[in-house]
Amino acid sequence: MSTASPALELDTATRLRMVIGRLSRRLRPTAAGSAAGLTPTKTSVLLSVVREGPMRLSALAESESLNPTLLSRSISALVDAGILERSSDEGDRRAAWVQATPAGLELAQQVRRERTDAVNAAMETLPVADRRLLEQALPALESLAQQLVERRP
Repeated sequence: MSTASPALELDTATRLRMVIGRLSRRLRPTAAGSAAGLTPTKTSVLLSVVREGPMRLSALAESESLNPTLLSRSISALVDAGILERSSDEGDRRAAWVQATPAGLELAQQVRRERTDAVNAAMETLPVADRRLLEQALPALESLAQQLVERRP
């Protein structure tokens, strides 16, 4: 049980939410993604498909929390750009699958590399003690992220 006051917990939660949002916004744009004409949604879709491997559109919509119309537009644009391939489900013609093309895999690697390089460059400017604190906080942040996924409506 927490011994912190509710006001302190609210302040901590607010600060954490705000810093995560700022980090996300700063890491979202990449030169590779911009050159490919990717919006933040299309980038997220591509990275999910690359991370998960071939997946049904319904599973992708759920994991990305996207409505079917936005997902359909995003998938169509990524297919037209040669970044994703779409195929029908052999067992259920109403369902479709997507997977990354070789160009999509390469683009995802470039986006991830740029984001990792940006974090590394920023981390290098921090004092060693702050870098160690961030490293030690990673397991707790990973658990927090998983809890948010599991509690999503």
